[in-house]
Amino acid sequence: MIHEFLQRLAFLLDRPLFPWKKLVIAFSLGQFTLENWLLSRQYGVYQRTVRPKALEKEVDQATFDKSQAYGRAKAKFQFVSSVINEITKLAIIHFDVWPKVWAFVGLGVAQYSPTRFSGEITQSLLYFFVFGFIDTILELPLSYYQNFVLEERFGFNKMTVKLWLTDKVKGQLLTIALGTPIGAGFLAIIQKTGQNFFFYLWLFVFGISLIGVTIYPILILPIFNKLTPLEPGSLKDAVEALAKKLNFPLGALHVIDGSKRSNHSNAFFTGLPWKKKIVIFDTLLEQSTEGEVEAVLAHELGHWSMSHTTKLIMITQFHIFYFFAFFSVFTKNKSLFESFGFHDDMPIMIGFMLFNEVFGPSDSVVKLMMNVITRKFEFQADKFALDLGYKTELAQALIKLQIKNLSSMDADYFYSSYHHSHPILTERLKALGWKGETKVESKIKDSEKATEAGDREL
Repeated sequence: MIHEFLQRLAFLLDRPLFPWKKLVIAFSLGQFTLENWLLSRQYGVYQRTVRPKALEKEVDQATFDKSQAYGRAKAKFQFVSSVINEITKLAIIHFDVWPKVWAFVGLGVAQYSPTRFSGEITQSLLYFFVFGFIDTILELPLSYYQNFVLEERFGFNKMTVKLWLTDKVKGQLLTIALGTPIGAGFLAIIQKTGQNFFFYLWLFVFGISLIGVTIYPILILPIFNKLTPLEPGSLKDAVEALAKKLNFPLGALHVIDGSKRSNHSNAFFTGLPWKKKIVIFDTLLEQSTEGEVEAVLAHELGHWSMSHTTKLIMITQFHIFYFFAFFSVFTKNKSLFESFGFHDDMPIMIGFMLFNEVFGPSDSVVKLMMNVITRKFEFQADKFALDLGYKTELAQALIKLQIKNLSSMDADYFYSSYHHSHPILTERLKALGWKGETKVESKIKDSEKATEAGDREL
C-alpha cells in the first residue's frame, strides 16, 4: 500500500518544465527571511537594560549587561553568516555549480581511477568530499572570526590557531575515513534493492547509529579531547552512590578537557543501554561545588530514568524512515534533475542532495515539534533532580552555568520556540519553585578569589 502511494506521488511530481529550481530558491529565501525576522526579535531582547525580575537577586547589573552584549555580538555574527551563506547558496544554484563539479569529478574518475573503482559510487563519494572540502575552506574566515575575535573578546576561546587548524584537518580525515564505507553502503543499498530501498536504507542507518553510539566514546571522542578518570574522592563516591541508587549502569566516570578549547561547561552520558559512561567537563568541576555537579548529573540521570534518550531515538528513527520513503519518490524525477542542469544522468547522490533542498521547509516544522518535546523532557529531568532533594543545588548550578556561559537570560517567545531545545533559565527556576535570597554570582566570585589566592600560594 505504501509502495503504491509512493509510486503515484512520484508520477504526479515528475512534470516536464516544473520549476523546481525556482521553488527551491523560494524555499531558501523564505527560510532565510523567517530566521532573520526571528533573530531581529531576539536582538530587541538583547537590547534590554533591565534584568528579568526572576534574576534580580541572582545576577548583578554588570553581568547582565555583559551577557546582553555577548548576545548582541552573536546575533550580529549570525546575521552576517546567514547572509554570506545564503548568497553563496543562491550563486551555486544560479550558476549550475553542482552539475559542473559533478562533471569535473567524473572526468577525474574516468582518467585516473582504476577500472574496478570507477563508476557512480566512486564519483559520488569524491563529489561529496570535494564539496565538503570547499565548504570547509569557505567557512574558515567565519570560523576564525567566531573563535579568535568574538569568543576571545568575551573570554571563552582557549584554542590556539594550531589546535583550531588541527581540528579542521582531523574533521576532514574523519569524514573521509567514516564517509567512504558509510556512503558506499548507502549508495549500494539503493542500487541493489529497487524501489523499496527506503526500508533497507533505514535499517542500515539504524545499525550505523548503534555502532556510532558504541565507538564514539572509545575511538572518536579521544581524537579531539583527553578523557581521564574522575579522581577518587567525595564527588566520585557520591556520583557512584547516586548511580547505584537509580540502577544506572555506570561503566566509567571521566573528566574531559573541554577547557583547552572553551570556558563553556557541560556534562553528558553516552554508551549502550547496559554500559554507560558519564563525562564531566573540567570547566564544570572548576565552576561548581560538588553538590551542584551532583545536581547536574542527577538531571542527566533523570533523562535516562525516564527513557528520554530512547524516546528521542524512536522519534528520530521514525523521521528518518519517512524521510527516506519520500526520497524514493524523487530518485527518478527527471524534471527535478533537469531543473538543476543534470540532463544526461540522474545520480543517486545528486538526487538525495536535491531532495534535501526540496524537503527542507518540513525540517523547520520538525525542529519546532522536537523543541516542544525536548523542553518537556528538560522540565521532567529538573523535577527528577528536585524529587531527589537537589532543588537548591540544581537552581544554583543552572544560574552559575548561565552566568559563566553568558547565556541569554531572557528570550523572545517566537525565537525561543524555534531555536531553543531547552527552556530559558527563568522558566526552569519558576518550575523548580526557586526563590533565592543570596546572589549565586557572589559565591562564584568568592570561589574565583579563593582559587586565585591558592594559585598565588602555589
